[in-house]
Amino acid sequence: MLMDLGNNSDSKNEDGSVFSQTEHSIVAAYLITAGMISILSNIVVLGIFIKHKELRTPTNAIIINLAATDIGVSSIGYPMSAASDLHGSWKFGYAGCQIYAGLNIFFGMASIGLLTVVAVDRYLTICRPEAGRRMTTNTYISMILGAWINGLFWALMPIIGWASYAPDPTGATCTINWRKNDVSFVSYTMTVVAVNFIVPLIVMFYCYYHVTQSIKCRATSNCTAYLNRDWSDQVDVTKMSVIMILMFLVAWSPYSIVCLWASFGDPKKIPPPMAIIAPLFAKSSTFYNPCIYVIANKKFRRAMLAMFKCQTHQAMPLESTLPMDVPQNPLASGRV
Repeated sequence: MLMDLGNNSDSKNEDGSVFSQTEHSIVAAYLITAGMISILSNIVVLGIFIKHKELRTPTNAIIINLAATDIGVSSIGYPMSAASDLHGSWKFGYAGCQIYAGLNIFFGMASIGLLTVVAVDRYLTICRPEAGRRMTTNTYISMILGAWINGLFWALMPIIGWASYAPDPTGATCTINWRKNDVSFVSYTMTVVAVNFIVPLIVMFYCYYHVTQSIKCRATSNCTAYLNRDWSDQVDVTKMSVIMILMFLVAWSPYSIVCLWASFGDPKKIPPPMAIIAPLFAKSSTFYNPCIYVIANKKFRRAMLAMFKCQTHQAMPLESTLPMDVPQNPLASGRV
């Protein structure tokens, strides 16, 4: 049904939307369902990390912040967009549009920054153990705060005049006003894509390429005595992180394509289905990230099953060391 819009991009309903009310209702149903799943699953994720002390490692501290960004989008972005779809057009006015779009950019850019921090953490832990040993709790806090500050900066820029926020052609959601592709919009969009998409991807691919090489080298070596439980856990966390990065690429690529299309092409020729699918894809990470934690991380999966069965989760022994003597101990003040 949505594909039919590609041939009717110039037609609008009486509320200024290129979608019919039926199509708005379909999108609203998706948003409501996805939002509920996302909120509940990420609350479970936070609950598990809070309950089980052995999961409070530096890497998982970053994952906790990722879950917070997912909850932010789910609790603010999904309900406002779903309500507008049910209404048939944006119903929260100019101020609501600025708040909605700003918060979505804030949480989205913070999420991308945190995924980059995860990649750097994996690289230092596995490939550069000497540097990893020098990482303190304050170091991790600084990196996490950096990701949040980066998100805040890019969210505020359109509000103070660098580009702008406005309802998109669907009429039921707000985002960067890519239909007004002036110098301000083009410069903002290109900078955001470079800083928050291309650069993070380069960093992630560099880190995970070297991490993969190190894991392969370790697995094919004769030092089997080093392949202890902690090393297995590190490989487990790394696999989970790689899956998250790949899904990040799937989620944010359509949105980046739309922004680039609007910058260098004719925004009016962007198909309405693509205009709505791109932000929906970007939001989708909020509910598949918890699934990745469960599927790819055995320790997290055991903790979740124990919680649902109302069992006391036994702490995993932490006295063993990684092959490079870089244990991932629970967070504490001072060194980690």
